[in-house]
Amino acid sequence: MAENDGTSSIRVEVAYALPDRQIIVPLEVGEGTTVRQAIERSGILGQFPGIPVAAGDVGIFGRLVAPEAPLRDGDRVEIYRALIADPKQARRARVKKRR
Repeated sequence: MAENDGTSSIRVEVAYALPDRQIIVPLEVGEGTTVRQAIERSGILGQFPGIPVAAGDVGIFGRLVAPEAPLRDGDRVEIYRALIADPKQARRARVKKRR
């Protein structure tokens, strides 16, 4: 629920995914809430210790944003994991294996 500080509330989601598990947490927060604040309020950090919350690691609907970016009603905050392989190299390896 949004804090009772006189501001209007907005609804957002915070999403994080591992190869075998995905979690999406719906939240109601006050206007002016930042990406970082929504992530902290979602409880995801407690479930997945050590996940990144820095510039380049978070976005809204697939667009990178700063953790201090304010949210709008309906936004989905996404927390990104580091790539374990270069996508181009992985594709080349798959093609080579098929030949």
